[in-house]
Amino acid sequence: MIKLKDLTVDEKIQLLTGIDDWRLTMLDGKLPEVFLSDGPHGLRRVATSKEGGGETTVYATAMPNVVNLGNSWDKDLVKLNSSTIADDCVEKGSDVLLAPGVNIKRSPLCGRNFEYFSEDPVLAGTLGKAFIEGVQEKGIGTSLKHYAMNNSENDRYCASSEVDERTMREIYLKPFELAVQAQPTTVMCSYNKINGIHASENRYLLKEILRDTFGFQGIVVSDWGACHNRFKSLKATLDLCMPKKHDAFSQVKEALEKGWITEADLDFCAGNVLDFIDRLQKMKKLRRVEFTEEQRHLNAVKVATESMVLLKNEDDVLPLKKKIKTCVIGEMAGSPATHAGGSSEVRTKFSQPHLKDLLSEKLETEVTHECGYAGHMGGLINARAAIECAAAADQVVVVVGEDASLVCEAMNRKDIRLYPRHEAIIENVARVNKNVVVVIEAGSAVDVSPFEGLVKGILYAGYGGDGTNEAIASLLSGETVPCGKLSETFPYSADDIVPDINFTRGGVDRYDEGLLYGYRGAEYRDIPVIYPFGYGLSYASFRYENLEIEKTGETSCRVSYDIYNDSDFDAKEISEVYVGDVSARVLRPVKELKSFSKDLIPARGKKRVTVELDRSAFAYYSTNLRDWYVENGAFDIYVCASSDDVRLKGRFIVSLPDETQFT
Repeated sequence: MIKLKDLTVDEKIQLLTGIDDWRLTMLDGKLPEVFLSDGPHGLRRVATSKEGGGETTVYATAMPNVVNLGNSWDKDLVKLNSSTIADDCVEKGSDVLLAPGVNIKRSPLCGRNFEYFSEDPVLAGTLGKAFIEGVQEKGIGTSLKHYAMNNSENDRYCASSEVDERTMREIYLKPFELAVQAQPTTVMCSYNKINGIHASENRYLLKEILRDTFGFQGIVVSDWGACHNRFKSLKATLDLCMPKKHDAFSQVKEALEKGWITEADLDFCAGNVLDFIDRLQKMKKLRRVEFTEEQRHLNAVKVATESMVLLKNEDDVLPLKKKIKTCVIGEMAGSPATHAGGSSEVRTKFSQPHLKDLLSEKLETEVTHECGYAGHMGGLINARAAIECAAAADQVVVVVGEDASLVCEAMNRKDIRLYPRHEAIIENVARVNKNVVVVIEAGSAVDVSPFEGLVKGILYAGYGGDGTNEAIASLLSGETVPCGKLSETFPYSADDIVPDINFTRGGVDRYDEGLLYGYRGAEYRDIPVIYPFGYGLSYASFRYENLEIEKTGETSCRVSYDIYNDSDFDAKEISEVYVGDVSARVLRPVKELKSFSKDLIPARGKKRVTVELDRSAFAYYSTNLRDWYVENGAFDIYVCASSDDVRLKGRFIVSLPDETQFT
């Protein structure tokens, strides 16, 4: 591998930007080719570019979207998911998968929420770390993105996220801090400004926090088109500008000649790029294909099945009953919304089986189907036929949702309601049948209040990729027990989550809500929500008992408890551990998620669950000290089935001899 000292100044400058949309420079054969590809829902590798700027991508397995991974609360499942994607990368010749995104779901209106894990930083960062590990264990690089405060798609190239330092560190940077522990090969900066400075030119974020504080050792790459002034971004330690920036060479050359940057600045970034290429070459020895195409599909089904969330099950309408008249309504039952729009779209050759055919086999009866509506956005068609089908059935499944025309990169949602025609068909069907189950395919929180009281069952399917319909059928039929839980709050209104959000009015997006958004804000302000953060039903019934809190250090403890499964189903339960500062001298949320566990509990059995809480579970970021700080006093520890469902509560006392002890 060539060394930095062997390069001319011009060659060093060439390292700082791509040679086209997806490749790094090879310096006339001195360096190996490095090819970057989109993720995170499967490989999106560009095979050829068409005239006019269009692209042709290779076929790959479409895995469930990150919204599903968040709802799984399952590190092992996330690793299986990303490891499956890595197999496609190995086969198709991609060196780096541009994923995962760990940005906070600040508002359900953000159009890119389907690519992000959660509204909670601990959950997002923990699962993001698992995603990185699953890919890089196969010898493929990753790109942790979009760093940072990229929580809206409107005016994303120029908008400024105005956020105070404490909120920034505790909420919006925390998932990056956690995920960086896996040492992704790259971190991708976001488009937006942070407090008036573009992310690509923000030395405080890129150097002082990401590198010096978080300990990131890879390269920082720009989002595609996020690099504005190349010498300013170089000064901020942005190593690689993508895609090819035609004036990058001249900008850096002029800056060197005029003394605006030094050769040491150049060497820092150029050296990082060389180290990155060298690391990728060493990682190649790890490359292997573990799963066949058929196995990759089965993995997609497994991930989708374990990440869908049962929201309502009145009178045990689910699982569906066998050998009785069953009707499926909705065009999406045959052509499900498997993904949202934008750079994460995957070109798949898999053809989804129709939901009615899958249910016919599992329910041992012929299931009928009527469209009810035309297209994902279309009007009602043959509404009478759909209503008559429902009236004649003993149980009905209505499939509705949002597709890429409504949920897409580069634009925000206007509201969180379903299409009016989708709500209308649900209402009409519910008038003639008491046993209606609604399946929702969507990438973020949905307002279900217009029909929630009319139907007995609701299954939130997210975007399940190639496994969508098979997963839905498995859950509806009872072949599999639901185990997903919501990674974001389902509010009655988006304003309930972030009050008076303006999404860049005048080019500025003020984070005036601070820490009090999502479940934190709803609980602090006592705002009712439809479904709380961490909520999800099962066909099993769980009981929590025997809480024990064992002190393991001055600011750490071990939390143990029993979970009993009182049903005849072997089933998985997600338990959530929150911490609340009883006597805080600064504003803190009532409680915050600090750990979680997903465990298989045998039918009529129990499992002892143990989680560790370290100093970070009790600390807040002090802007006066510019460090994390733990106050002396009492902390309540909550073991919950959701943020609103406290099953066990205990107390941990911090008594430090010197309160000025820091990280």
